[in-house]
Parts: sequence; structure tokens; C-alpha cells
Amino acid sequence: MKLPRSYYNLLSFIGTTIAGISLFMIIFLFVISLFYESSSYLGLFIYIIIPVFFVIGLLLIPLGMLLEMKRRKKRVQVYLRNEWPIIDLNIPKYRNTIALFSIGTLLFLLLSGLGSYEAFHYTESVEFCGTLCHEVMKPEYTTYENSPHARVTCVECHVGSGVGWYVRSKLSGLHQVYAVMTNDFHRPVGTPLHDLRPAGETCEQCHWPQKFYSSKLRSEKHFLTDSMNTEWNLTMQMKIGPSNSAFGLSEGIHWHINPKVKIEYISNEDKREEIPWVKYTNLETGEITEFRDTLAQVEQNVIDKSSKREMDCIDCHNRPSHHYSTPADFIDKSLTTGAIAKDLHFIKKATMKAFVEPYKSTTDSTLMQIDSLIHNFYKEKKPWLYTSKRAEIRMSIEEAKKQFGYNVFPEMKASWDAYPNHIGHKVFDGCFRCHNDSHISSNGKSISKDCNLCHTIALQGVAGQEEFAPLNKSLEFIHPKDIGDEWQTTKCSVCHRSLY
Repeated sequence: MKLPRSYYNLLSFIGTTIAGISLFMIIFLFVISLFYESSSYLGLFIYIIIPVFFVIGLLLIPLGMLLEMKRRKKRVQVYLRNEWPIIDLNIPKYRNTIALFSIGTLLFLLLSGLGSYEAFHYTESVEFCGTLCHEVMKPEYTTYENSPHARVTCVECHVGSGVGWYVRSKLSGLHQVYAVMTNDFHRPVGTPLHDLRPAGETCEQCHWPQKFYSSKLRSEKHFLTDSMNTEWNLTMQMKIGPSNSAFGLSEGIHWHINPKVKIEYISNEDKREEIPWVKYTNLETGEITEFRDTLAQVEQNVIDKSSKREMDCIDCHNRPSHHYSTPADFIDKSLTTGAIAKDLHFIKKATMKAFVEPYKSTTDSTLMQIDSLIHNFYKEKKPWLYTSKRAEIRMSIEEAKKQFGYNVFPEMKASWDAYPNHIGHKVFDGCFRCHNDSHISSNGKSISKDCNLCHTIALQGVAGQEEFAPLNKSLEFIHPKDIGDEWQTTKCSVCHRSLY
């Protein structure tokens, strides 16, 4: 097949070679991906990297032809009045060129369409978000896979629907790629508080606030650090909604997002852990009440200048898919399931002591440290148990290390301590950021700290000796360790966060 003489130049040959090899590699790797389990990097090459080289190769062909035509004109010193080429389809080389160009263009458009479609879906996949930048995203990806939202793709929460947010996320992604390539990123990676899409456009596409159910029971098992790992049971009736679902969002925890109510607040710092000012607006009656934290001592001019945020789901559910459990939580969970031998005396105390120690700089060295600390605890302080219960000790250590791998990532400095969880008030202030009795309005109203606002205690106590509450009544909380009335006057986080 004859082609125009201008095609026969080095640059066009190079372009043809690059495009040909790229096309072959795309087809070859695509076929491989059909028969073998592919990695995130294979998809990256098939749909993004190699297609770029394919397009570059195609662009080099006409560029080489244009340059060759200019060179030929200069050599023969031919200057035509009409600079446009004359195409005569009776000449075979022109016919062949047009046929080849037309077929090639159709194929290119078809492949580009398919490739763009696949590239779009690939960049929207969990595999792309979670595993491509392995070191950076390992903590978030691991906690995501162990969360209730593990079947919800990353983009459904972080991007949502619509072209605007898709483009915005990809532009942000370019900066993130640059940061990873230059090793210029924070450890741990910061939570995207200020540029996250409103919950009404993401969370509420599945979670419908007006259809929340009424109260639900929540049962917990905790184990004390005594010799017997004493089991302490606690069952609470969580008032997530009203006493009867017919009342809608008129009461209960989710009252905060009642469409008839508007809650605004300001925060002293980026993590929204300190809230000195809250504004309540009844949208039906127009009633407005402002609450100021009497302990924060924030001046009015600071409040006036501060940006106000309207409360939504994320203000409480700030770790819905990336929850890092504390050692106390994941050890209790493993004791409950039996993965850590709860009949092994002092195992709760031994494991908690291991997690109190500062973590090493790498996961492997920290795991070795945990192994050594628990072994030495029994070997040095409980030698009779170390001799007779060695299998149970080994099993418990392996489970403790496994749970550590799900929740703590030393290389990225990511753990429960780096990412406060605002649900509850045990380890972090959470609810007590506002519900602390110190947020008081000008007419004397306060945002109450009363436990029964959000939950009632239906059962509590040592396993087999629990105390039960009558129907629709609540028990007064009993701390598993006798601390007097300290639990009433001091925030839970003061002690529970200082454990580690």
C-alpha cells in the first residue's frame, strides 16, 4: 500500500512504532486481566498510562508528515499560491491514505470511547482509591474494609453524583498524586473536614432521616483488668429516634437534623473538638436561642467574625467508614468472641500493658514489641501460667497482633488517637462538646449533660449478677471500678484517653 511521500520520515516512523506497541500492550494486558486476577497497577497501565503513549504516538505521525512537507518545499524551492493540498482520489496513494485515515479514526474513536469509559469506572473504583497509593492509603483502606460501609464505594461518600464534584475530586487528586510522588504529605493524612461534600448530598442518598426508627437496644461486653478478666455487661436503650416512630424527628438523638430545626456552631480549631458557641433556630416559629460555653471565655467579636457551620450527620458520625478502635475496644471484642482466651488469667491486663507502651516506627517492630511484652509479662510475673498455658498465651498474642494491624499503622502515624470519633463520649468528648452543662443561654437555659437524654441503662453488672431495669425505666450508671461520684463530675475522656 502506497502512502504519501511525506509519511516516510523518522518522526512518523517513531510515532507509528509507539502507537503500534502501545495498542498491542493494551490488548495484551486486557486479555490477561480477563483470565487472571488483576492488581490496581494493571488497571492503571491499561486504562491510563499506556493510552497516553498511544495517543502521543498517533499525534507524532501527522506532526512528522507536516514537518516533512515543509522540508521538501524548502529543498525544491516550490512556492504555490494555494497552500492547501490537492487531493485527487484517482491517484492510488491518496485513496489509500484517506481509507487508512478513515478506518484508523473510527477505530481510534471506538477505542477512545471504550477506554475513557473504563478509565472513568476504574478511577471511581475502591481498588483505585484504596490500593494504588499503598503506603498512604493503607490505614483508610484497611479500616474501610472492616467497616459497615465496606460495600459502599469510596466515591459515593467522598464525591457523590454530578459532574461538578467529579471534576473537583479529580483536580484534587492531581495534587494528591504530586504529593505522593514528591513524598510531601502529612502523616497521618488529615481528615477532609472543610472540603467534604454536605451529608445531605451523600449520606442521605441512602440514609433517609425522616424514616429513622425509634429506640434500639445496644449490648456491650467489657472485661476488667483483674486476675479473672471479669466480664461486665451493659445494655442501653439508645434513643436514636422518638419513643414511637410516629413522632418522626421531634425527639431523640436525630432531633439535631430535624428539618424544622437549624443548629449552628463555631469551633475554635480545625478538628471541631472545641465548640464555644451554639445557635438554635426553630424554623417554624422563628425562635432563636444562643448558647455560649461559660468555660471557654470567647469574646463576642470573635464569635461575630467566626464562620458558622450548620450541623449535619458528619458532625457526630465523623468516622462512619474509617473507624480506628482503641486497644480496650478491640481487646474486649476479641475476648467476647474467644479469639483471646478469656479464661487465661490476667490476659486483659497483659495486653493492655503492651498497648500502653509507645509504638515503634514500623509495624513489624511494634508487633515484635507486643509479642515480647506479653510473653515477658507471663514469663516474669506469672511463671506458673507461662508454663501451663503457653498455647493460650500464643493464641492470644497472635489475635492481639492481628487486631493491632487492623487499627494502628505506625508508618503513617495513624491510629485511634489521630482520628477523634465524635460518637459517644467515652474516649473523646463527642456529645460532651456541647452537652456539658456549661453551654448556657442569656435566659439561663443550658445544653444538658443528662445521660437519659440519649440513652437509658436497661442492664448492667458482672456477668450472671446483672441488675435489670423495669420496662421504660433506667438504672443509674455504676462504674465497673468504684470511683465514687467522679464519673458525674468529670468527663469520661479525662481518664479513658489517658489510659494509653
